[in-house]
Formats: sequence, C-alpha cells, structure tokens
Amino acid sequence: MALALVVMVIEGSTLGALSYMLKPLFDKVFTSGGEGALIWVGFGILGLFLLRAITSITSKTLLTTIAQRSSSTMQVDLLRHILTLDASFFQTNPPGALIERVQGDTQAVQGVWSTIITGFGRDTISLIGLFAVAIAIDPVWTLAAMIGAPLLILPALVVQRYIRRKTAAMRAEAGNRATRLDEVFHGIQAVKLNRMEAYQTSRFNTIVQRIVKAEIKTVVGRSTIPALVDVITGIGFFAVLMLGGSQIVEGERTIGDFMAFFSSMALTFQPLRRMGDMAGFWQIAAASLERLFRLFDSEPAPRPLATASVQHPGHAPRITVQDVVFGYGETPVLHGLSFTAEAGKMTALVGASGAGKSTVFNLLTAMAEPQEGQISLDGTDIATLMLPDLRSQFAVVTQDAALFDETIRENIALGSKPEAAQLTAAMDAAHVSEFVAKLPLGLDSPAGPRGSALSGGQRQRVAIARALLRDAPVLLLDEATSALDAQSEALVADALARAAKGRTTIVIAHRLATIRNADRIVVMDQGRVVDSGTHDELLARSGLYADLCKLQFQA
Repeated sequence: MALALVVMVIEGSTLGALSYMLKPLFDKVFTSGGEGALIWVGFGILGLFLLRAITSITSKTLLTTIAQRSSSTMQVDLLRHILTLDASFFQTNPPGALIERVQGDTQAVQGVWSTIITGFGRDTISLIGLFAVAIAIDPVWTLAAMIGAPLLILPALVVQRYIRRKTAAMRAEAGNRATRLDEVFHGIQAVKLNRMEAYQTSRFNTIVQRIVKAEIKTVVGRSTIPALVDVITGIGFFAVLMLGGSQIVEGERTIGDFMAFFSSMALTFQPLRRMGDMAGFWQIAAASLERLFRLFDSEPAPRPLATASVQHPGHAPRITVQDVVFGYGETPVLHGLSFTAEAGKMTALVGASGAGKSTVFNLLTAMAEPQEGQISLDGTDIATLMLPDLRSQFAVVTQDAALFDETIRENIALGSKPEAAQLTAAMDAAHVSEFVAKLPLGLDSPAGPRGSALSGGQRQRVAIARALLRDAPVLLLDEATSALDAQSEALVADALARAAKGRTTIVIAHRLATIRNADRIVVMDQGRVVDSGTHDELLARSGLYADLCKLQFQA
C-alpha cells in the first residue's frame, strides 16, 4: 500500500508539471517564435507522458493486488470466525444471508483501499499541483475558479447519507436473494412435486425488483456528487473567463498565462469528479463494512471454565446428566433431566417426538449449553473442557446423513489422512465397500450436493463409516439405521453392535426393535425421565414404554 501510494503521488504530480509546461510552450515557442526552446519543451512534455504511462501500469497492478488480497483474506477470516459461533447463531441466520456476507459484502469493499489510495495519492497530489500552478499564475483567478465550492458542502453530506441508507437496504435484500436461491435449489424436489415453480419464481422476482430499485437509487445518489462538481466547475470557469479574458484583451496578462491557468483548471476536472465519486463509493463500502463488523462482533456463548483437557483420552467414559434444564428461546425443552450412561454400555433414549432426545445430543457435544444442571464425563463437568477435546470424545451418526459435495473418500475421512487399512475396515464394517465397488470411480466418485448422487441408505452407510473411522470412545446414534432397507439395517446394526463394544454408546430410537438389547433404556416424556431399565423390566411395569411397544408391535 505504501509503494502504491508513492507511485500514485508520482503519477499525480505529472498533471501539475504538464499544465505548467504549457506556459513556456506558448510564451517562448508559439508567441516569441523561439525554435530553440521547442525541443526541450517537447521532450519535457513527452517525458511526462512516459512517466505517467509507467506509473499508471505499476499503480493498477499494485492496487489490484491489494484489493484481491484484502478481499480474500477477509473472506477466510470471516469464515473462520463464523465457524466458531454456536448453533443458536445459525438458527437465526440463514445460509444464504451468510453466503452473501462472506462473498457479496467482502466484494463490495474489495476496492476500498484502491479508491482511497487513488484519491489521496494520485488525485490529491494532482489537485495540489494543479492549484499550486494556478495560484502561482494568479491567486485572484484561482479564487474566482473556486467561487462555487461552498455550495457543494451541504448537498454532498445529504447525498452521502442517502447513498449509505440505500446501499444498506440493497445488501440486506441481496442476502434475502441468496437465501431464497439456497432454499429453492436445495428443496428442488419439493418445489417440483408440489408444483411451486411459479410461486417460487414470483417470490424471487419480488426480491430482485426491490434490489433493482435500491441499486438505481444508489447509482442516482452516487452520480449526484460528481454532477454537483461539474456545476461548481462550470461556475468557476465562467468566472475566470470573464475576469481573465478582459485582462488579456487589455494586455495585462499573456496568452501563455491564461492557457497554463486554463489547462490547470481543466485538468482538475477529472480528479475532482473522482474525488466526488470516491465519497459515494466510500458510503457503499461503509454500508457493507458495518454488516461485516456486526458479524465479526458476534461471539459464541461464553465458556469461561473451559480450560481443562480430557483426563483419559480414548477411554470410554461414564456420562452423567444431572438436573439439566434447557429451552430454545421461550420454549422449554428439558425440565430437570437426569440419567446415567454407564461406561462401555449402550444406553437408549426413547420417547415421543418433542421429548427432547436430540437436544440431549446437542448438549453433550456443546452445540448448546445447559441453562441449569450439569453434564459430566467420568465426573468432569463438560463445561470445563475445551471444545476440541470435548468433541474429540464423540462420533455422531444422525438420521440426516450430512454429506458434502466431495468424493466419497473425502466424506469419510473429513480432512484426516487415515491409513488404507483403517479406511477399508471402517468401510467394510459399515458395508460401504459393497456399493463403492460398483461405482465407476470407486472411492473417488462424487457424492453430489448434500450427497444427492447416493441413495438414502448409501448416504447413511457413509456417515456410519465416518463415525467408525473417528474411533471415538463415545458413539451417539440418532436413528442411525432409519434410512436403510431391512437387509442393510440388519447388516449395519450388527456392524454398530461390534463397533459399540468397549465404547459408551447412546442411541436415539423411534423403532424400538432396534434397541431391545440395550443395556439401559431411558424413557423420556416432555423433557423429563419418566422411567428407565432394560426392555423386559420396562415391559413388566406396563408404563409409557410398554404403551409405545404396543403401538409399534400390535400387528
């Protein structure tokens, strides 16, 4: 940036020198007929243009480098920061809006440093040099040229606020546009099956039209400042022409004086326009910067006690949930929940939808924090554990197998570099090897957006292989076999049973047949534990679990 500023200063100074060279050109060459001065004046002007060409190329290269590097660094920093935020942040900020922040807002401010360096380097120096030449020729003429400048101040302030307000509205609508596209493309099957094409197109068109109106108003406001500069410059030219013209006619000043002065004032025209446009550009950038700063200022829920490490990494822990209270906003979910998952045993959570089973998983992995109560691993409160250490204890398979638009190999490894034997063992155990062998590219076959290139059962098996490869001491299974057919379910259930040996396993299950052999079944209802025991013990009590079993097995 410092080098670019120096180069722009050199480029800007050439305009003042060029306007000054017109005085000897007219007074010593054209008027006096001095042929000897023609050569050095000509070479002087040629040298100025060559210098201007070199500095122009250099400055554009440097400014582009600055713009691209600052924008790309900001995007990476922004994504790194967003990934530190907790789940509640993503519940209130849709993916499309965040994409627009990371991509659209950073691009909107991409050229801000280039504009500032250009304005304060080249254009400011150009104006200083040109006004210095003008003042040296005639200070009175210079004052006459600037007679309308005070009229520019108040309108410029009003227009800048207008630009900022409209730009902020436009960036917000751009986030809505990205959100709408994200939802339409990811929900394309529901859109087509429910014949929503016209409805979704209409909604998208409404958003786009609001963006168009805001963009037009922003451009009108941004164009107003350079237009006001034109008017003020025209008033100044008229004043100088009236004042200077009469002095030249009367012989008080030379034509060279007038031409040098007139040229210096004419050359201020474009720098002044660019400086006026810079004010509008800064307001556009400032609107995006405000949005970016608000996002950077967002902080995850504090974990002031999270300074400890796991005492026995790799050891299957005893998990204790004690008097935990939790809710999403104003909606209570858990009411004093308490249960224990013994080390190396399988504990199943059952209950109706909305009982809070999935919330328990979120609390265990610190995707959310308990409002009251405590969760501990081998007696250590998880609130005191650092997040990387805590989450390294868990391998999770949910009913929504989240795959990335990468290869199957990358979806299983998730950034790690497992040995071939480890990868093969995990794939064999999850029965991934069977269908991968039939794919043209094998493990390097793309999974497609959100795993759309694979069937539901295949996606689930890839997710199970991913969990097995992590080799974590705790397995969390949320309906891990829900998307499999009967044959695959039996195979994967057997694989999970083998994988669960020596690990603390917590299973969420709606199909009770899959957890009949669990060491302990915890029955939940409306955020509370209402019963617990083995399958046979719970049936013998004829409680809620027995009622659920009758509903599922009455046939």
